[in-house]
Amino acid sequence: MLVSSKHPHKESFVIQGGKTLSGEIQVCGSKNATTPILAATLLTNGINVLHNVPRIEDVFVMLDILKDMGSDVSWEGERTVRIVTKDIDPRKAQEAKIKKIRSSILFLGALCARFDSFSLPHPGGCVIGSRPVGIHFDALRDLGVEIEEEGGVYKVDARNRKSAFIVLKEFSVTATENAMMLASVLPGKTIIKIGAAEPHVEDLGEFLKKMGVRISGLGTHTIVIEGKKREALSDTEHTIIPDANEAATFLILGATTKSTLFVRGAREEHLDLVLLRLRQFGAQIDVKKEGIGICVPEKLSAVGKIDARIYPGIPTDIQAPFGVLATQAEGETLIHDTLFEGRFNYIGELQKMGANAHILNPHQALIIGRTPLSGTTLFSYDLRAGAALIIAALVAQGRTRIEDVYQIDRGYERIEERLRALGADITREG
Repeated sequence: MLVSSKHPHKESFVIQGGKTLSGEIQVCGSKNATTPILAATLLTNGINVLHNVPRIEDVFVMLDILKDMGSDVSWEGERTVRIVTKDIDPRKAQEAKIKKIRSSILFLGALCARFDSFSLPHPGGCVIGSRPVGIHFDALRDLGVEIEEEGGVYKVDARNRKSAFIVLKEFSVTATENAMMLASVLPGKTIIKIGAAEPHVEDLGEFLKKMGVRISGLGTHTIVIEGKKREALSDTEHTIIPDANEAATFLILGATTKSTLFVRGAREEHLDLVLLRLRQFGAQIDVKKEGIGICVPEKLSAVGKIDARIYPGIPTDIQAPFGVLATQAEGETLIHDTLFEGRFNYIGELQKMGANAHILNPHQALIIGRTPLSGTTLFSYDLRAGAALIIAALVAQGRTRIEDVYQIDRGYERIEERLRALGADITREG
């Protein structure tokens, strides 16, 4: 049974800050790996069983869309989902749900692999600046697909789909994933150059390999796919990788609040530069097989610059939590996000709390620390900014209310319950 989505703007987090936290927190399955893998279940008529699925809003909406189109979806355990996509009709997909999340763009590649023609509404998602879909269209056109936009709806003709040599215009994660899904059912060899190398892209590739697709180059910027006929793809069972962005969020939380935490499930190989930056701020990092521990025995020092880049750089999703950490570090930190021009919405919220933070231009912000933060009423503009504001509220003195926590629920499972287990004073209201 699917969990119905909450209504946005109705719930808030109320946080009493200033407490030191301690204990262990478990990393859930990767949101950014789960959503493309859910779309990829459309490639086969068989049975797909997914383990370590995070119970978050984006996943619930993706499952709702699959169910609307005709998929048989059932939870076999707390984090295991069984999906059978035998009789699918994309016309039954509800526009409101497609528009609710950005991840719905991932249905493009999977549906192109399955249908000669279909329509798909424009996706939704976080308000973080321009996120053009032209890169997706160019990649799919290279694979023989024709796409026209008419009144906010994409009309797709995939009758002439074929394997191809693709050079993406930029390192787009979702465009890479869409191309990978379609190429998986195309006879012949498809080469994707300038492809994304993130761990969640690699996880999608591992899922496709279990279906029977031959793929090489995962984890690099050149991916080679030798497709099979869709009818030849096999039933698949797969365990989703831990969420590196969530792990980084919890590690930064520990550093900012000077708490001793153990983040179970965090993988060092997915967080190399994040861990390096945390050490430069002054945190002590203890890497174990089961996860990563963090503590801050002395003061935090600014690192000069946090530069969000494509993987293996600092993820743009973690730029905002690092911005909060910078408010508690002695000195200046320049935050540079080359990927999106709308990632600094949270800076104005930090200013309300007393932070010495300034937006220099759409891609740069300057934070001067250390400044004490005071509780107030904040608004979560997007998923990652919302997580950053939770960190800010936990380090601030006094009471903070964060409104529109629907955005946070999209990517962090039961975040308030998990933080309370560490000693945080946080409640959900509304």
